[in-house]
Amino acid sequence: MQHVKDKAISAKQASMALGYMGIDEKNTVLQSIADALRANTNDILAANKVDLNNGAKNGTSKSMLDRLALSEERIEGMALGLEKVIGLEDPIGEVVSTIKRPNGLTIGKKRVPFGVIGIIYEARPNVTSDAMGLCIKTGNAVVLRGGSDAINSNAAIVKVAQAAAYSAGLPNGAIQLIEDTSREAATYMMKLNGLIDVLIPRGGAGLIQSIVKNATVPVIETGVGNCHVFVDESADLKMGADIIYYAKTSRPSVCNSAETLLVHEAVAEKFLPMMADKLAEVELRGCDKTRAIIDVKAATEEDYYTEFNDFILAVKVVGSVDEAIDHINKYSTSHSEAIVTYCYDNSEKFLERVDSAAVYVNASTRFTDGEEFGFGAEIGISTQKLHARGPMGLKELTTYKYIIRGSGQLR
Repeated sequence: MQHVKDKAISAKQASMALGYMGIDEKNTVLQSIADALRANTNDILAANKVDLNNGAKNGTSKSMLDRLALSEERIEGMALGLEKVIGLEDPIGEVVSTIKRPNGLTIGKKRVPFGVIGIIYEARPNVTSDAMGLCIKTGNAVVLRGGSDAINSNAAIVKVAQAAAYSAGLPNGAIQLIEDTSREAATYMMKLNGLIDVLIPRGGAGLIQSIVKNATVPVIETGVGNCHVFVDESADLKMGADIIYYAKTSRPSVCNSAETLLVHEAVAEKFLPMMADKLAEVELRGCDKTRAIIDVKAATEEDYYTEFNDFILAVKVVGSVDEAIDHINKYSTSHSEAIVTYCYDNSEKFLERVDSAAVYVNASTRFTDGEEFGFGAEIGISTQKLHARGPMGLKELTTYKYIIRGSGQLR
């Protein structure tokens, strides 16, 4: 696995110079990458076509192929994402706080880069450009390890980005791609303490848990989204149907799509038939109370724990907002949850007691996204509570150091 270590060493060496680059220099690099993505669209699409053909041969699901697929519009979106990052304020060097001690010491808390960030992710080639952009803006070198499903796409994107970035002044080695997609290479990368400063996984539950259990490098846990929408007894039912429809069907393969619908029993007989008609393309799996109202498959206990990433939705009828909250806190992955209600007390109780990174009133879970939150492109959505939680933008890719100024003080 020396090839993996060599790339991490190169990234570490590059991070020393990258951490001191000024905002104008970093923005020039990002613009160069954006321009290069546009100029090389056809080459990237050709590589992506190879991945899509391989995926189809291997029986990859329609929703997962959608995650893998690139188009001219999606590549333009990748370039625009980098340009939005250019427009964001650089957090590096920000003095977050300053205090003066009674002994005359002045202690400042300053944002600095992590150094080298490792990203292990699955079949979403746009993650490649998002990760590069955010890492470069925050002065971090990046070591990328995508899945085998997208290896040709990722390699094409990184090749284009490296050529553009290094020509524009980025320290050589600051962008690395591990092209070995074996499990052994990923496990080796997880243990490169001293070379990689933090690991961020993006993908399904299996990938994330494997990294959390095996990594010795610190990990920011992201991504698994068993998200819920609760339609309360005071809800505008049309609003509820619209919210669950778009939260489930707009892009079912992404982590902020809805996986479970909870419906208050007082409106279930009216709402469930309306919802079932609207969600005709979705396989519904319901509890006994749901099945007494509409003809759907029976939901299992496991269904309520599952992130389907597909046109499948678990449904449960509940007796109160308290039961809905208890269900969510038991089964969810602490990603994103929504209540549809006109009852202020219930909305406040839901906001207060649901223990997830993003909690909504009368809005879709699909808004849990760095761009939608105004952060620019995101590097992931953290579902843990240490350091970062929710969409991770620029500030979440920094750490701190203390700057202490004295005049000869001795402890």
